[in-house]
Amino acid sequence: MSDPGKITATVDEGGIAEVVVDYPPVNALPVAAWFELGQTVRGLGEDAAVRVVVLRAEGRGFNAGVDIKEIQREGQSALIGANRGCFEAFAAVYECAVPVVAAVNGFCLGGGIGLVGNSDVIVAAEDATFGLPEVDRGALGAATHLSRLVPQHKARAMMYTSATATAAELHDFGSVLEVVAPERLREAALAVAAQIAAKDPTVIRAAKESLNGIDLWDVRRSYRYEQGFTFELNLSGVADKVRDDFGKGDGAGAPGEG
Repeated sequence: MSDPGKITATVDEGGIAEVVVDYPPVNALPVAAWFELGQTVRGLGEDAAVRVVVLRAEGRGFNAGVDIKEIQREGQSALIGANRGCFEAFAAVYECAVPVVAAVNGFCLGGGIGLVGNSDVIVAAEDATFGLPEVDRGALGAATHLSRLVPQHKARAMMYTSATATAAELHDFGSVLEVVAPERLREAALAVAAQIAAKDPTVIRAAKESLNGIDLWDVRRSYRYEQGFTFELNLSGVADKVRDDFGKGDGAGAPGEG
């Protein structure tokens, strides 16, 4: 029997919380896991002992989006669940009362972009790549979050072509704070987290709330607007055909699920 996957959370004595996603083989999350991730991050933000959250993953990549096999197997109910689950997880990262540091390894695709784009600080491994292959899966979404990572026209080209961007490119754009060797990723993310945790926690929580309050993006509204087009594509039958064609290729569970 294959490992069903898990999400774990720990908090050290300094108030650094570490959330680790491990859903083999590619961290494509089923509906329940998206909700669990959101609840975990929100819960940590509500814990007065927590000063910062580090979000990272085990395995080949940070996140490959939703579990397409689940949607193909269960149909509309899983689609609605995935949309609502992603919405909740993305919002939980953005609205977490303390800063969230994303440590990105390997591929960061689809839903991974939503998590990273809503994080406060991003540290990436040299092998990290970022992309939204949604149009190849009959869906849309997370352009809201991609546009927080790359310039507008770069984001549009990436959406239309399903191209990816490297960690080095995002560092040049200023969205990734630091690019490190893969074996140093956790260490680098925890180092940034330690700098934040050393500050006055009341001030840091106020800083997070104030920065969200002056944000140019209304991430909840714009992402929900995007999701409406995913529903339209599914109701029209176009999404089913595109997903079926994808399933005949490398199959669900491969990096690139969105």
